[in-house]
Amino acid sequence: MRLAFLVNDVDTELDEYTTTRLARAAARGGHETWYVGVGDLEHGSSDGQFAAMARAARWKSDDTLASFMERIKARDAERIIMDDLDALVLRNESIDDLQERPWASPMGVVFGQMLAERGVTVVNDPNTLHRATSKLYLEEFPEKVRPRSLVTRNPEAIERFVDEVGHCVVKPLYGAKGRNVFMIEGPGETNLAQMTEAVLQDGYAIIQEFIDGAKDGDARIFLLEGRILERDGTPAAFRRVPTGNDPRANISTGGRSVPLEVGEDELGIVEAMGGKLVADGMFLVGIDVIGGHVVEINAESPGGFQSIERLYDIDIAETVIEALERRANQGS
Repeated sequence: MRLAFLVNDVDTELDEYTTTRLARAAARGGHETWYVGVGDLEHGSSDGQFAAMARAARWKSDDTLASFMERIKARDAERIIMDDLDALVLRNESIDDLQERPWASPMGVVFGQMLAERGVTVVNDPNTLHRATSKLYLEEFPEKVRPRSLVTRNPEAIERFVDEVGHCVVKPLYGAKGRNVFMIEGPGETNLAQMTEAVLQDGYAIIQEFIDGAKDGDARIFLLEGRILERDGTPAAFRRVPTGNDPRANISTGGRSVPLEVGEDELGIVEAMGGKLVADGMFLVGIDVIGGHVVEINAESPGGFQSIERLYDIDIAETVIEALERRANQGS
């Protein structure tokens, strides 16, 4: 299989990323593997083909993740024809580019759509991904699996929601890594205006009812083709526990990961969501679960494989690449 990983910028990739682990699994499995940045593509006016200045990802038996990534970055870029790929894995985070490189933010989806029309297997499906990057995507799933919520830019509407629902969490509709996520204790919150102002700087706000159990963190569960991702019978799932007084459990904000035993609540959620995820072409996603409710769907470059590898000593990325190979073969 000939595949490429589309990232924000090859030079800013880190060896700890889930993308690195996916590329390692692909290269180690004998697949021709490339890294392409969002700004590295071109569309030819004469031949109509997509090309890219790409960097090869080649695995050596004595590699570590760090040395693997170092050699990728050190290589000279080579011109490849993207139309000839069997698969393209969209791993760029459009939200990261939204402020400093707004031109780059939509381009992963745009290029992905065009290559999918040319017969390249593109995951996740770019036709759905443009809306799945928003937290509003969660509202398309059954009410029983998600908290009560409101999406708005009206501070007065947020205040009314707090008065009605009480304990809430407010955050940007487009956001990641715990940026501008605030806990609202309930009606009369003295800092509500400041919290609302900070969130609305990023566009629309989504305010969700607080789910009991949130103080103990959330569960990150990876779903592959609508089912819990597994390797050797071990599910790709863990709990993220906040540290200190910070209610955010994101690893990027200091949270720590601990093992998770998948129970009936989690299995019921997957059953309720799996069919739609498959229909929407969501090949690999991470869902964040608190108290039997999904609080977030991570469809764009879901991360956390490093926690799975550390907690269970398995390479879950191999399962993903095997599934991608089957999908690409079916597509061809």
